Amino acid sequence: MPKRDFKKLHKNLYAPPTEPVMIEVPPMNFIMVDGTGDPNTEPWYEQTIEALYAVAYSIKFIVKERSADLDFVVPPLEGLWWAEDMAAFPEADRGAWQWTMMLMVPEPVDRELYLQGHTKACEKKCLVAADGMRFEEYAEGLSAQVIHIGPYAEEAPTIERLHAFIAEQGRERRGKHHEIYLSDPRRTDPAKLKTVLRQPVN
Repeated sequence: MPKRDFKKLHKNLYAPPTEPVMIEVPPMNFIMVDGTGDPNTEPWYEQTIEALYAVAYSIKFIVKERSADLDFVVPPLEGLWWAEDMAAFPEADRGAWQWTMMLMVPEPVDRELYLQGHTKACEKKCLVAADGMRFEEYAEGLSAQVIHIGPYAEEAPTIERLHAFIAEQGRERRGKHHEIYLSDPRRTDPAKLKTVLRQPVN
């Protein structure tokens, strides 16, 4: 039985075109950790990523042990990003950025399974950011999204196109800027990185 791969099962969520589109995003459960500061220099960011993946894989193994039919590929890392002045984002000083990094956890994962996975992961290794982790539903609803291909530092023009599309549709931005990281930056040429950029709208 192949593992469930949500990038393939929900291509509308994880494979948008290079031109912005509107999409209805369903409520999903995530494990999340909040932080502040430049992800390139803030140690808490790296500690957050380590803790998220450790707990996610611990949950995955518990699910697989219970039923091979429910085994799943751990979904890609996602991030919510914002600044006190969203009008200035993403040009705002990165040291002032606020963020929530998160991984989607599919059914049958509930709060009880999350806590079991969290406990097992922390028994294996001291995960500094695990104490700040939480299990939470996130519901975006109607959103605009587009794929960005290239370095993270060069997202600004793509974000501008996304925001212009929203205005052209007669919509207004709400909530937080959302990114889904489809590529592993450790193994991918920066010019080929693929990132979903999403913005909830009214």
